[in-house]
Amino acid sequence: MLSIVIPTKNAERELPATLDCLSRTGFASEIIVADGGSTDSTPAIAAEAGTKFTATLGGRGAQMAAGAMYATGDWILFIHADTRPQPGWSQIAEEFMTDPANRFRAGYFKFALNDGASAARRMERLVDWRCRTLGLPFGDQGLLISSEFYDFLGGMPPIPLMEDVDMVRRIGRKRLVELAAAAVTSAERYQKSGYWLRPARNLLCLGLYFAGVPPRLIAGLYE
Repeated sequence: MLSIVIPTKNAERELPATLDCLSRTGFASEIIVADGGSTDSTPAIAAEAGTKFTATLGGRGAQMAAGAMYATGDWILFIHADTRPQPGWSQIAEEFMTDPANRFRAGYFKFALNDGASAARRMERLVDWRCRTLGLPFGDQGLLISSEFYDFLGGMPPIPLMEDVDMVRRIGRKRLVELAAAAVTSAERYQKSGYWLRPARNLLCLGLYFAGVPPRLIAGLYE
């Protein structure tokens, strides 16, 4: 059984297509929308789609932790509201989940952007290098993990930023597996901030986190 947890905040433009993508195969036993205080129609969209819904403040980490508390599946897939796995993802996820060797491992999707620009392909190659060399997939690549392993690790940290980095570091590079499927994420943030400035800002935030700066302070810079 698979539970899907989607953290949201004012995601009315992206959420319908993501819910359709994830529910179309009928693979997930439940979808949980973990909202962070939306003022748009996100809660109504979740209700119309028949998902479970929970709301909490404190940032994306707290939302994902709250969503996981409601999950009843043997496995959990954390995925962002603007990220959609490509066709065939459910079969690949099922193969990963049913392999006993992955009981204490976690999977993540290949990173892709919905932008035909060459800058988007460069960003995809950079993310691929980061995952292979540093073992640092981010939240926009999804995270597929058994409920048992999730609990063993202590769950998602209730922090406003860098919750994905904290989690994958606890999982450990050797226990992270790239799934043979891509998940396409909206390129809007890169198009708005720039394909050079946005990654540079992300790198700065990551460096500050590793230097011990509290995530609540880094969150202001990130936004």
